[in-house]
Amino acid sequence: MTVLDDIGREKQRLTERLANLDVQREKLATQLTELEAAERVLSRFAQPEQGGRRRPGRRASAAATAEKAAPRRGRGTTRTAAAGKGPSISDMVLQVVQTHTEGISAADILHQLSRKGHTVRPNHLGVALQRHHRGGRLEQRDQSWYPPAQSGAAE
Repeated sequence: MTVLDDIGREKQRLTERLANLDVQREKLATQLTELEAAERVLSRFAQPEQGGRRRPGRRASAAATAEKAAPRRGRGTTRTAAAGKGPSISDMVLQVVQTHTEGISAADILHQLSRKGHTVRPNHLGVALQRHHRGGRLEQRDQSWYPPAQSGAAE
C-alpha cells in the first residue's frame, strides 16, 4: 500500500502546483494588461518627433495616429516567402505537381495543399499554374497538370 500512498501524495502535490501556477499565470496576465494600458497612455503623452511638430493644445489626427500604429500594406509589400513565412504558393504548387507524375487536377492540388495546412484561393492557384505553364515547368493535358515530359521520351 505504500506505493499507492506515494503515488497519491505525488498526484496531490502536482495538482497543488498546477493550481499555484494557474493563479500565478492569471496574476501575470493581469499585470501585463495593466502595463499595456499604461504604455498606451504614456505613448499619447510622449514628445512628438522632430518632423511631426504639433501646435500646443491640438490633438493628432486619427489618420496620423493610425498610420504610425500600423504599417501600411500596398502593392510594394509582399506577404509571401519574402516576408519569411515559408515557401510561396507558386513553389508549393510546383512541388505538389512534380510529386504526382501521373497528373493531378487543380482541385486535387488544392486538396493536397490544404492537407499540408496551407490555404490557397482557387484564383491564386490558377495564376501559379499558368505561370509555371508559360515558363515550361508544367504541362496541361485533359484537365490535369503534369511535370514536363523529358526531351528523350515520346508522348
